[in-house]
Amino acid sequence: MGKKKQKVVLPPELPPDVPEDEVEVSDEDLDFVAENIQHVGFLNTLDTQSITRHVTRVADVKEDALESLYEQRLRKKSLLKEKDDNLLEVDPVDALPVKTPDGKIVFRTVPKVRKVADEGEATSDNEDIVADKSLVRLTKAEKRAKLKKLRKEAKKQGKEVTEIDEEVNETSQADILEEVKKDLTAEEVSESKKYRLAEIGTALLTDPEANIKSLSEMLQISKSEDRAIVTLGLKSLLAVFKDIIPGYRIRLPTEKEQAMVVSKTVKKMRFYESTLLSVYKAYLLKLIYLEGKPSFQRVAIRCICNLLEAVPHFNFRERLLAVVVKNISSADDVVRKLCCAAIKSLFTNEGKHGGEVTVEAVRSIAALMKAHDCQLHPDSIEVFMSLVFDEDLGRAQRATVDKRTKSKKFKKRKNQEEQSSQLPNNDKKKSRKEMISRTREEVDADYKAASFAQDIAERRRMQTETLSAIFEIYFRILKHTFQTRTNATSGTIASSGGHPLLVSCLNGIGKFSHLVDLDFMADLMSYLGKLARGSSDVNGSPENASGGCLTVSERLQCCIVAFKVMKSNLDALNIDLQDFYAQLYQLILEYRPGRDKGEVFAEALKIMLCDDRQHDMQRAAAFIKRLATFSLCFGAAESMAALVTLKHLLQKNVKCRNLLENDAGGGSVSGPVATYHPYSSDPNLSGALASVLWELNLLSKHYHPSVSTMALSIANIGNTSNQVYHANVSPQQAFAELSLEKESFSTNINVNKSGNKRKRANMQQAVPSVADADLASRTDEVAVRKKLSEHFLLLRDISENGRLKSELDRTTMSLQLYQRYKKQKKKQR
Repeated sequence: MGKKKQKVVLPPELPPDVPEDEVEVSDEDLDFVAENIQHVGFLNTLDTQSITRHVTRVADVKEDALESLYEQRLRKKSLLKEKDDNLLEVDPVDALPVKTPDGKIVFRTVPKVRKVADEGEATSDNEDIVADKSLVRLTKAEKRAKLKKLRKEAKKQGKEVTEIDEEVNETSQADILEEVKKDLTAEEVSESKKYRLAEIGTALLTDPEANIKSLSEMLQISKSEDRAIVTLGLKSLLAVFKDIIPGYRIRLPTEKEQAMVVSKTVKKMRFYESTLLSVYKAYLLKLIYLEGKPSFQRVAIRCICNLLEAVPHFNFRERLLAVVVKNISSADDVVRKLCCAAIKSLFTNEGKHGGEVTVEAVRSIAALMKAHDCQLHPDSIEVFMSLVFDEDLGRAQRATVDKRTKSKKFKKRKNQEEQSSQLPNNDKKKSRKEMISRTREEVDADYKAASFAQDIAERRRMQTETLSAIFEIYFRILKHTFQTRTNATSGTIASSGGHPLLVSCLNGIGKFSHLVDLDFMADLMSYLGKLARGSSDVNGSPENASGGCLTVSERLQCCIVAFKVMKSNLDALNIDLQDFYAQLYQLILEYRPGRDKGEVFAEALKIMLCDDRQHDMQRAAAFIKRLATFSLCFGAAESMAALVTLKHLLQKNVKCRNLLENDAGGGSVSGPVATYHPYSSDPNLSGALASVLWELNLLSKHYHPSVSTMALSIANIGNTSNQVYHANVSPQQAFAELSLEKESFSTNINVNKSGNKRKRANMQQAVPSVADADLASRTDEVAVRKKLSEHFLLLRDISENGRLKSELDRTTMSLQLYQRYKKQKKKQR
């Protein structure tokens, strides 16, 4: 057999280190020692140091390595203590304790937070375990002492449980308090930022040069994540910039100028201007960036528009103007109105920028119109209606210059005569006069250079550029409208999106018609005539005119603009307007009250028939007959406008009063056409003089008293002498009065009374007063509101009943299905 390995006897483990304060000696221990005093006397002679050295000895380990082992042992104890501290006892209410065989009461524990150990700590634990196995175990006496200690700790455990519960409650309350503190701190931070914005703004408004450095802090605060703080910061910066921006453009110094030695005042001013310009540029970039975000678009646009209105002369106005023009046709009503108001402010307040921004804005709108192919909102070109052009610009100056030249010539001639009659003056006097004149010229030149008044030649140049850009836009719209109308009527190319800008374009041409260049007048009248004809010029058939692109109101507007242009340039133009009269004669039949605009129809009647010169007898008779027929078909407002025009034509054309006679033959007055053609497209070939105004008899019995009174007054014109009458009311005024009165008017007809009495009552009945109309409108409004509320309540009840009925049907179906299921189960069983 081989040699047996020598068995290593390990020393016992050391007892636990118990402090002397915790060692308790009972009475039983004292009695035992007193009774066996002869047996325990050797304890006094024990060598404790040698015993300790023997017990703490580690097998197979040299004395040099003992110190490292002891350190590992202490480290292990500290780790075990940390693990015990990381355990949290469960509340006794939630889990009952467990009693071990040695009498220890143990509660269930839960780890607080698992700590991820490093690789170094893991290796040290393994080393501790290996070292722990090699240590000496405890003796029985030491085990008993250890158990005794554990019992004492178990007694204290009950008291500590309550303390742990309190700690748990404290931790939960602490978490809640931390969340509340976070909310409070966020509110405090926002409030502090608001107060800081107010402080900086007040300081900048008080002394901007001393506090210009704080401007960048305001911009930094406005970059917060809180939407309210951002909005408040942008508005605060807007107020500050509007107040501190100077009345001139800032030009930063060049490198050569910066290298020069200047005074402290100049350095301070340069620093102020450079800081202001840099922060202003960053602010504009911030606004342009936020303009693209829907949540900040309105705020950013409002700030940009206010800046453009307040400081159009300052730097970076091109960027502001580009953003405003881009959003001038926005789908958002608020944004569009803000941009249009800003552009109108630029046009009306040209003194702030000298007219330069006006030219830039008109050019930008023209480029936008071209890029979008005339498919913009009408408000985008209605802003041109706020433009005002000075027609007398330079006339006074030319008159003064002419006077000065005449006086100079007169004085020169007088001086020459005096010189010829008298002896020549001295050379000193001549040199003195030349010096005085030269000095005066230099003073005049310096005054012109230093004065803020703009040069008249420059103003005329900018007005010319503005007008050319505006008429470029208007002609582009007319051309686009004509092309889309032609393509839609011929059917070759579909219309891209209509012509929403035509009405605004025609209004603008009508306003600036006196400023149109005569070279373009013929083309303009040609386009207006083609647009007024509708689609009849494309395929030759007027039946498709109603199917063209233009409505009746737009075609009437073309005729109105043509007459305005003709009236404004009466001396320079010689154009026959017979085509426009034919179009108006045809459009009277195509007019529909609910579809077309009555204001435009009344304006056409006023400008083309009432304000015009003496009409041809055949044409005037044709319009009189057609307007009388028109009055029978439509409402009181349109009928009143037509009757006012009819009366005006009868008063101006005396021979047309034969239409009021009963003779239908016409006689010698009928002209070349002996019979009346009611559907003729040419008023000169209608033969209206061969007809009779029998419509007035029906109109005298009209339900509206104003219409019946007007019809009777027209019928009585023929009984008076041949004198010229002047109309007191225009067709536009008559239409407006009756259209406003339409809501409050109500007919009161008593069928039991005789016809003569009813006629007299209708003739004597006055138009309702304004107070009665207001009272009736208020009563009608209350009644309508009551009926609408009842109607919508009924609709809501019906919808609620329908919903309940559907739920009932669904429930009954589910119950029936469940009963079938039960029956099938019974059959299977």
